[in-house]
Amino acid sequence: MLIYLNREPVVGPWGGGNKTVDLLSKEIIKRGHTLVYNLNHENIDVLFCMDPRPNKYGEWYQHLLNYKVANSRTKIVQRVGDVGGHGKPELTDLTKQTVKFSDSVVYISQWALDQIGQEKTENVKVDNLGPLSIFHKFKRENKIEKKVRICTHHWSNNEKKGFDIYEYIDQVLMPQNERLNFTYIGRVPDGFKFHNVNYIPPCDTDALVDILPEHDFYITASRDETGGNHVVEALGCGLPVIFHQDGGGIVDYCSDYGLGYSSKEDLLPAINKMIDDYDNHKKNVMTYEKTLSDSVDLYIKMIESA
Repeated sequence: MLIYLNREPVVGPWGGGNKTVDLLSKEIIKRGHTLVYNLNHENIDVLFCMDPRPNKYGEWYQHLLNYKVANSRTKIVQRVGDVGGHGKPELTDLTKQTVKFSDSVVYISQWALDQIGQEKTENVKVDNLGPLSIFHKFKRENKIEKKVRICTHHWSNNEKKGFDIYEYIDQVLMPQNERLNFTYIGRVPDGFKFHNVNYIPPCDTDALVDILPEHDFYITASRDETGGNHVVEALGCGLPVIFHQDGGGIVDYCSDYGLGYSSKEDLLPAINKMIDDYDNHKKNVMTYEKTLSDSVDLYIKMIESA
């Protein structure tokens, strides 16, 4: 099959969408298909839409639809990742329009499906994200010690990632709780500086899989997240997650593997509850087996059957 993918892999510490593009690209070729990244090709069998907005060639969903109209045998398979929850209402509106014209659609969380307002059918699916398989290889059966090691990581500095909560941890929780040790990995908003937490700049996957399992559990403060690659990487490493109740798809991902909180005031009680019942939470999260390869396999099956 000749398959078009409207995003190309990028090297470096980018978000989960790029990890998906990278693995999907490799697997499409590995399975004997021909892969192209622009529409300057005849007889494309399937157009796989990772994002309806323009790519670096200026091709957006309208161009895909135009190609499909001109080539009646061509199908569109759309993966709905970001639905605009982080201050991009125009993306929400665009996605609501485009999914109507796609032959098959897969959402990365039930929350995303609900935001767009489609119903699940044979051709409209929900498939939660999973981490790269390498994260599962670093799981550890550790016990809580006197110093409780907590972490988070974000490659985006969008304020909806929850920097108000991380600032609260830095300025209030850490100075008042000698037992806690918190590490933040990734980008921060311009002008934002930590004073009482460990800070590690964005790093590649090889470094990240060494760092995350050194901790006892994970905190995310992100709100309105369609999926959240950061939390599935934590789960893959065997870390229970304390998540914000307004986390969107993150709640779908983590509700069986951690605890929720709804405000700054609720965070410390959630941390203490996690510590008190840590063995059970740790045992439970060690059963988490989802991988990104599972999702990519589904995408390719959807492409091949389109």
